[in-house]
Amino acid sequence: MTTFRGTPVEGATVLVTGANRGLGLAFVQQAKLMGAAKIYAGVRNPDEVPAELRATGAHIVELDVTDPGLVDTAAAACGDTTVVVNNAGLFTGNRLIEADDREAARAEMEVNYFGPLTMIRAFAPVIAARGGGSIVNVLSVAAIAPTAFMGGYSPAKAAALSLGGIARAELEPHGITVTSLIVGSVDTRMASHVQGHKENPLDIAATGLAAMQRGEWTCDTDFMAIDARARLARDPIRYERGLGKLLFAGELTTRS
Repeated sequence: MTTFRGTPVEGATVLVTGANRGLGLAFVQQAKLMGAAKIYAGVRNPDEVPAELRATGAHIVELDVTDPGLVDTAAAACGDTTVVVNNAGLFTGNRLIEADDREAARAEMEVNYFGPLTMIRAFAPVIAARGGGSIVNVLSVAAIAPTAFMGGYSPAKAAALSLGGIARAELEPHGITVTSLIVGSVDTRMASHVQGHKENPLDIAATGLAAMQRGEWTCDTDFMAIDARARLARDPIRYERGLGKLLFAGELTTRS
């Protein structure tokens, strides 16, 4: 049986999508701390880059994961990339069935599922040409449990989890590992509607990159993710119904 190991961050060239704030910014900062040789920070608007991101010394790349043209341009410009962190995400705050905006679920699927798919298709040949590397997909507890209060975001992340498994099977023969991160509550703008303890984004990034280095297929990055996994194993219906009761927990529309 072949054993696949991930890519050491030290000396790697890392590209992070949705890098302008929150967890994306944390991945850039943590990659720098772990010794990445070069970091590309993908942002939708290069003219609005926060000082915290500029301070990392990352190379700013215009990148909207829903725009195949921009993705292809980035792949051509960042030809030394060996690690891609698919972090860009969208949560509109809409319900799925009783949505005020019937297009919200489609937008969430475009960013959270088709975005990583487009990135992987574009960058897999780039990484393979460098002798191999790794892809990290930043997902959510909503990927493993139907999460009613997150509407279309949950099925989009579930689709992205399945994408990770299929991509892994296709890309491992080319020396590319794929790691899916199951992330709970993190102290970012996207999770401002969530009550209770929230993890430091830098801790999530450190855990996720460490899992990638080990070549793990999936990683529960924090207490909420680990707890969710245990509750689902014990009583999945009860856990899903509990999440359903949070349907009116609050609304937020944000995109990284």
